[in-house]
Amino acid sequence: MTDPVRHASRGPFRADQLRDGDRYELSNGHPIYCAPSGWKHGSGSTTGGVVLDSDPDVQWTGTDVGISPEAGTLRAPDVVVRTTPPSGDSTWLTEAPPLAVEYAGTGQDQRELKDKIAELLAAGTQQVWVVRLVGPQRVEVHRPNQSIQIYAASDVLEFPGVLRNPVPVRALFDRDAAHEVVLRNLLQRRGYADLEDVREEGREEGREEGIIDAILTLLRGRGLMVDAT
Repeated sequence: MTDPVRHASRGPFRADQLRDGDRYELSNGHPIYCAPSGWKHGSGSTTGGVVLDSDPDVQWTGTDVGISPEAGTLRAPDVVVRTTPPSGDSTWLTEAPPLAVEYAGTGQDQRELKDKIAELLAAGTQQVWVVRLVGPQRVEVHRPNQSIQIYAASDVLEFPGVLRNPVPVRALFDRDAAHEVVLRNLLQRRGYADLEDVREEGREEGREEGIIDAILTLLRGRGLMVDAT
């Protein structure tokens, strides 16, 4: 449960006292134990991370990356998304990412999750997506000083300026839906609009090859030999 003491007084711990891999976050200097993830949680965050990482405008994503905007705070969202790669030698990121994603499954401490969201938004995160693994598939979108918006499985999520493409809510749960989004995104990274664009290019190349073959056949039929060039 959320400890009310940490809201009233500063704890003794600092982010620089924690090492990479320690199972603790910090809130106002107080430690918060982070238990291992269940398989649904782990699978979901991997799926969502791949979807977001493939977006053509995203330059960097990470899972369970520590965010420490000040010495007494260390929060590690399931997925963080940045439009620029991080730099420097610091273990923790000091700048909050524009987008953070949390997967909330069975046993989730709702009060603790609420505190974590509030601290991320206060640090500068523009959107926190909470993917609910219990009950109907849905995603809660939290923004600073705005009401929570809830998106159903049939909806799409948009974040202009961070994500180029809309993200179907279902793709944050379902691997097949996720792979379709990843394919589209990777094609766009290579200059294609979508899979149909690739097919059309193949058909166009086939037509050009057919015309070339027809011309060469015509020339040979008239006794005009040309080299391969």
